[in-house]
Amino acid sequence: MFIINSYTLAVFFCFITMLCWGSWGNTQKMAAKNWRYELFYWDYVIGMVLFALFLAFTMGSIGNEGRPFLEDIAQVSSASFLSIILGGVIFNASNILLAASTSIAGMSVAFPLGVGISLVLGTVVNYIGAPKGNPVILFIGIALIVIAIICNGIASGKMQGEKKEGSSKGIWLAVLAGTLMAFFYRFVARAMDLENFSSPAAGMATPYTAIVIFSFGVLLSNFLFNSLVMRYPFVGEPVSYKEYFKGNLKTHLVGILGGSIWCLGTAFSYIASGKAGAAISYALGQGAPMIAAIWGVFVWKEFKGSGNKVNRLLALMFCFFIAGLACIIASGGN
Repeated sequence: MFIINSYTLAVFFCFITMLCWGSWGNTQKMAAKNWRYELFYWDYVIGMVLFALFLAFTMGSIGNEGRPFLEDIAQVSSASFLSIILGGVIFNASNILLAASTSIAGMSVAFPLGVGISLVLGTVVNYIGAPKGNPVILFIGIALIVIAIICNGIASGKMQGEKKEGSSKGIWLAVLAGTLMAFFYRFVARAMDLENFSSPAAGMATPYTAIVIFSFGVLLSNFLFNSLVMRYPFVGEPVSYKEYFKGNLKTHLVGILGGSIWCLGTAFSYIASGKAGAAISYALGQGAPMIAAIWGVFVWKEFKGSGNKVNRLLALMFCFFIAGLACIIASGGN
């Protein structure tokens, strides 16, 4: 399988993760005009599973290092398997809440708030579970990103047109999503031998096996979580499975693309975690709010018509995010 052997390449993979995690929400935006997010989310999960299998049988099965996918998944212990499945269930619950928040409050509000909270709590959880890197520099970087989140929150509150119905509900959903999301990565990371992907311990999973098991955990839990949300939606009228099958091919492909983008980012984060450490890989990937905010501000015009004060806050947000990410990268370069 393909294994990263340099910190520089691991950081590059983490930046791909950040781009993917911050960009998949655009596909939801593309489908939002005539397609409820609850229906979009089924295609998103299907895309995640399909792309995980694609990676497992390509990058996860080539090369001379490590165990190939089929050999690896056959030896995964029940404890590791259940840990990864639980990670998928926790992620799915949080991601459904984040998707709901995005549909209500907007991409440039939901992502920085929800994923930002997840970044802070998740980095702490993953560092305690697998300490790697300079903790002082790492958490200085996290503190800078917290300041960036605060700047975004203030700017969001000053948005013209902020009286949009349900916006406060979207904010609370983002907070809940971020809190839950902070814990999913640790359950997956502890089922992998982060110290040695080339010759992992028996019963432990490689990153490629982990992403496949994780994706199926998301899919299985989706029959419960998303079915409930379809019947008792956060906004709007209930939707049925019959409506899902009325969607055209293009609409379904947009959702599948969204899931594939997210899956690529997550797989790259798992692959990078062996060299960079789980805390740094997670923290760098969760720089996604900056990417999402860029999309929201410059492409979707979610802050259109805002005054100079809001623009200055957004500029500060980007500056603090960049400084924070730089510190996170430096924390692992020793």
